[in-house]
Amino acid sequence: MNSHRKQLVALAHPVYFGLLASVAAGIINTVWVSRLGGPAVAAVAVATNTENVLLGVALVFGSGTTVLVAHARGARDPGGVRAAVRGGVALWALVTPVVAVGGFLLREPLARLVLDGGPAVSLATAYLAISLPGIAVFFAQQLVDGILKGAGDTRTPMRLALLANGLILVCDPFLIQVYGVQGAAASTVLCRGVALGVGLLALRRNRLLRPCTRTPAGVPVRRTLSTGLPMAVDFTVRQGGALVLVAIVARLGVTAVAAYSIAYKVMYVATMAFYAVRQAASIHTAHLRGAGQDARRAVGREAVLVSGVVGLAAAVLLLATAPWIMAAFGSGPEVAHDGVLFLRCIGPYLLLTACFIALGGVFEGSGGAPVLLRVTLLGTGVQLALAYGCAGLGLPGVCLAMASAMALQCGVVLVLFRRARVGVQEEAGASWAGASV
Repeated sequence: MNSHRKQLVALAHPVYFGLLASVAAGIINTVWVSRLGGPAVAAVAVATNTENVLLGVALVFGSGTTVLVAHARGARDPGGVRAAVRGGVALWALVTPVVAVGGFLLREPLARLVLDGGPAVSLATAYLAISLPGIAVFFAQQLVDGILKGAGDTRTPMRLALLANGLILVCDPFLIQVYGVQGAAASTVLCRGVALGVGLLALRRNRLLRPCTRTPAGVPVRRTLSTGLPMAVDFTVRQGGALVLVAIVARLGVTAVAAYSIAYKVMYVATMAFYAVRQAASIHTAHLRGAGQDARRAVGREAVLVSGVVGLAAAVLLLATAPWIMAAFGSGPEVAHDGVLFLRCIGPYLLLTACFIALGGVFEGSGGAPVLLRVTLLGTGVQLALAYGCAGLGLPGVCLAMASAMALQCGVVLVLFRRARVGVQEEAGASWAGASV
């Protein structure tokens, strides 16, 4: 096996299983909460979606620190590693109180903004009263994961995810039964807190991350912010585009929305693998850059190959098993029909998305995240415009719009990838080196 491919697979598969553990725990948590009634499910859904949006904030210091630590590790620069860690911690300390305190104070208006009224509002407010202050633990967990991944350790974050979500599955039934939706929120925060404690111990035991040369705090913070912010905005743009796309699908009726929602959740099993490869490509590229190696093209080819194979396999699997998948969700015949149609038409989009997301990791790891963000903005705008225009064709028209927009993004990013020059690489390398001084 190609050495780059082997390294990508080694880094990616623990990330993937960690993501799967989180999704599985979320589904089971919803099952337990559903016993409290529809308003409780709606309340938890609002809180979960709020956390997904706030994940974009966490990427500023989480992903930014990952790239900077990986680069310094490749350069064998312990001072640079320490600077990257201190920058991430300082940025976390600046951002977290604003989000946690501000969210707590605005918990009721936030619940009313999403929900129309009724008991779901009070339940959502009660849940957010615990989950939003607890976002400090979630953010810290993301930072610890980011540091460990930058150090080349993706297995420990996977174990931490398994620990946290495993504890949630054990604690949820008891706390939900006793305290209702607030019990679900408390269970999540407490179990994440346990995993965070274990993660901090893992950081202390990592020899690469032991204290070393002190560096000015201002420079690492600015570097972390400039590195992580484009990644965070990219994620937020994609999340926002997905929400608008749901609104466009809603023009087709409730049946189409239900089918689309189920099918999209099924697709997570594949798309999470793409993002796992993306993280691996980002870490590996940054590490090689720190070591003075311009291996972007080789890493990019292997990342596209690994992710593309997964995307192709997923497309074929969905094509063949779509009826059984929809039947497993117990949806009615009309929803099942639309869902099967969507899953059988989404294959080209999945394959193109696999390639684009994987190649994006090379851009992020080489300091090209701002360029990638512009491509994402272009693609999201085109996707929504095409989806609006093709909505008359039903869900196949939406699939066509998604695939066309993704083909455009792939084409643009491939051109940019091929035009990469050694001079640009050397200039970026000088910038990295200057940031560590």
